[in-house]
Amino acid sequence: MSTSTVTLVTHTNVTPDCTDTFVDWQQQMNDVLTTFPGYLDQTVIPPSPPLQTDWVIIQRFLTVEAARAWLQSQERQHLLDVIQPLLVGQSDVHLFTQDSPGGSTAPVSAVISTRVKPGQQEVFLRWYRKISAIQARFEGFQGYKLEAPIPGVQDSWVTILRFDSEAHLEAWLNSEQRQQILQEAAAFSLDTHIRKVRVGFESWFKFSGVQQQSPPPIWKVNMIVLLALYPIVFLFSTFVQTPLLIHRGMPFWLAMFLSNTFSTILLGWVVVPALSKAFGWWLSPIQSATPAKISQQWITCAGVVLILCLYAVLLLAFSHIH
Repeated sequence: MSTSTVTLVTHTNVTPDCTDTFVDWQQQMNDVLTTFPGYLDQTVIPPSPPLQTDWVIIQRFLTVEAARAWLQSQERQHLLDVIQPLLVGQSDVHLFTQDSPGGSTAPVSAVISTRVKPGQQEVFLRWYRKISAIQARFEGFQGYKLEAPIPGVQDSWVTILRFDSEAHLEAWLNSEQRQQILQEAAAFSLDTHIRKVRVGFESWFKFSGVQQQSPPPIWKVNMIVLLALYPIVFLFSTFVQTPLLIHRGMPFWLAMFLSNTFSTILLGWVVVPALSKAFGWWLSPIQSATPAKISQQWITCAGVVLILCLYAVLLLAFSHIH
């Protein structure tokens, strides 16, 4: 029986005016998932046009068997039947084992699915080694992972390709070298699909000595960002923006721009990275602590309580300044 952590990555498109309904449905799915043995956590990444136009749902399980049980369950099928009228086109579901780089752990990732003709797997693998050697020479390349088809889960070979920026990824995808070698794939492949994923706040969060499978849940990221942002904005406004900029004749719109610029730089380079390191045990407990589900629940609760207490301390301290 497999003991490696398994990640299911689902890409799906939703009718634009049905976003709120889809978000509520995702919460229902998460509530059902928590009852399944082997389930760890779920992260939902909303679209970020024009690069990422679909929703990305990342679900993690302790084993391949647990992931397959969820994929084949009546509960999941019922949920899909409910949401199907709101979806556009066919959703893609891919399964990755423990050492797979998550679809959003790099600034930009491409998930490439290739269906290979029967009996042509060896030809495909030889071709894949060739294209991998070429793409590794392109600027910004950060790595790739190839997953073979899994019966009952996916019938395609799936690659996660990572680059450090959208520009570098596009440079490879649109390069003459890639177009030339893709012409060889017509002899052994049936079709190929590419999906791209962009990250948001989580790109600020670094974990030393930890191999992350998926970004921290968005609500945790937002709590950390608020903890960092509130004192920066308050203190800068109180001691710099109002007395030194606005009261000395600087227009409010310009003072606000300078304030936001200062806050963004300080957040991205100093405060958020420091907090992410300090709260790494809470933001990414699966990788940095024990895997037992009850332990993760206690870790989550402890982190929430601690951050709420820090909010209270900041509010109390700043209430005496004005």
